Amino acid sequence: MPDARHHIGSGPPAGRERKRGAQSQAMGRSRGGLTTKVHMVCDTSGRPLRFKLDAGQRHDNLAAKALLDGFEAQAVLADKAYDNNDLRQAIADMGAEAVIPSTRSRKNPIPHDRGIYKQRNLIERCFNKLKHFRRFATRYDRRAHHFLAFIHLAASIIWLR
Repeated sequence: MPDARHHIGSGPPAGRERKRGAQSQAMGRSRGGLTTKVHMVCDTSGRPLRFKLDAGQRHDNLAAKALLDGFEAQAVLADKAYDNNDLRQAIADMGAEAVIPSTRSRKNPIPHDRGIYKQRNLIERCFNKLKHFRRFATRYDRRAHHFLAFIHLAASIIWLR
C-alpha cells in the first residue's frame, strides 16, 4: 500500500540555486568558534581608509592585495602575517617600500626599516578606537554587509573627531 504523503521527487524547497548559511557572511571556524577577520588600511594619522571582511580561518595575504589596489603610498607597513613574495611584489609595483618583518621560516630574511616599522602602532590604535564601539567588538550583526556598513559608520565617526 503506497503512502499518500510520499512524493517521489521530494527534496529541498524551490529555489535550489539559492545557497543558505554562512558561505558569504564572512564567518569562519577557528579554535575560538565562529570568527570574522577585519582587514583595514589606515593613513599616517591613524584614520581608517578601507576595510575588508574575511572568515576567521582565511589567511591574511588573500585580502591584502585587494585592499592595496589603487593606493599610492611611499611605504606599506604590515606585520609578519603578511610576509610573502606576491604581496611584496604588488607593493613594489605600486612604487612603495614594503616594511614587513620576515617570518622565521624564510631562508634568507629580508631586512626592513625598524624606524618606520615603529609607526605600525597607528593601525593597532585605530583598531582599538573601533573596538570602543560595542557592536564592532562583538559583531552582533548576522549579515556581513550590515556589519561592514556599521564599520563604515564607526570609521566616519572616528574621522569626525
